[in-house]
Amino acid sequence: MRSKPPRRPSGAPTLSDVARAAGVSAMTVSRVINREDNVRAATRDAVQAAIEALGYMPNAAARSLAGASQIRLGLLFSNPSASYLNALLVGGLDQASRADVQLVVEKCEPGVHEGEVARRLLSSGIEGLILPPPLCDSPRILDVLAAQDGLAVGIGSAGTAPHFSTVGIDSFEAARAMTAHIVALGHRRIGFIRGNPAQTASARGLAGYREALAAAGIAFEPELVAQGLFTYRSGLDAAEQLLDSANPPSAIFASNDDMAAATVAVAHRRGLDVPGDLTVCGFDDTALATTIWPELTTIRQPIGDMSRAAVDLLLAAVRRRRAGEAPEAQHLVLEHELIRRQSDAAPRRRPPARG
Repeated sequence: MRSKPPRRPSGAPTLSDVARAAGVSAMTVSRVINREDNVRAATRDAVQAAIEALGYMPNAAARSLAGASQIRLGLLFSNPSASYLNALLVGGLDQASRADVQLVVEKCEPGVHEGEVARRLLSSGIEGLILPPPLCDSPRILDVLAAQDGLAVGIGSAGTAPHFSTVGIDSFEAARAMTAHIVALGHRRIGFIRGNPAQTASARGLAGYREALAAAGIAFEPELVAQGLFTYRSGLDAAEQLLDSANPPSAIFASNDDMAAATVAVAHRRGLDVPGDLTVCGFDDTALATTIWPELTTIRQPIGDMSRAAVDLLLAAVRRRRAGEAPEAQHLVLEHELIRRQSDAAPRRRPPARG
């Protein structure tokens, strides 16, 4: 039986439409379009077939006019959340394709070599770097950019390097709003799993949590804060720590969906009902939030839009520099939204113990 050709989208097809039709990642489609060698022949054929079936046009006319002067940008990534990373890459690659910008995507593990990776890319003709967390807060990369007068846009950064552009949400206000929501449900003991301490957004999230407690007249208790690293594994450890305490919380707010999902898993393993026995809330609203049970109440962070805006900001800065003008740092704050699903509820009232 012959398979049906992919259905054309109602608007102009995008790079992510091609990726979906070919059953591959957006990054793979970008590699095929840019004629990179590290793609299997069968995969390349599938992508080309999807491009033809959808009528996708990667702006070939603009590409031929640009020639060797086509702008090349770099996106370094090292985020431990696969769901966050997928939304980030799809948004960035889509926007780069629309603008006829070559986006070079490279993994860069935090450590002693991250500055070398940034230096190598800038020396190879990359005209600017997009730095999602945690690399947006990397002192080594920021030092290299300053030394080479490089251009950069940080995603999710709280502005540790104000001379570079940034795009993100108000993580303080988002965490404050989620904590206030949990308080409004009736919870008084609210655990908090903070993110990687090396990231500025983690400190702002903790500050927002504390602000909401103070506004409700709830004393801050350090034992109700557990350290996480934005990984599922660290979420398991943090949830165990909080639930092992002598007076465990009735609600846990985790700083990303991966750690919130891990908290739900720990609760289920202990025979706790979510949200009957334990309210669990996350942050980001990645695909993971709606693929676990119960679906997560979470803060929706527009990750794809942040990545698209980062491409536009960096492209504008490169064009200003090419025109002999000094680039100006811009700091965009996008809207967030509290999304309520099935993982939160009022605390369960238990009958008093009999003496």
